[in-house]
Amino acid sequence: MPADLEHPGPVLNATRARQGRYGRHVFWVLVISTVLAAAALFGAWGMRSGDLTNAERNNGASTPAEAQHYSTEQSKSGTTPNN
Repeated sequence: MPADLEHPGPVLNATRARQGRYGRHVFWVLVISTVLAAAALFGAWGMRSGDLTNAERNNGASTPAEAQHYSTEQSKSGTTPNN
């Protein structure tokens, strides 16, 4: 599209021409995109939260026999606890 040389527009310097204006539409785009991102994050967490609750917990030995079993395994491998 050729430039209209007969009816020139206002003369702006390069910095002014590159700057945009803050408007309500910009605000709403930012708000809605933030809400959608939070909803996606919450939805992804909600879908995987069942997997997190099924994780095996390591509560240590529950009986003295079990503790003895684990201590003999460590002594066989040559490692000592707390080292």
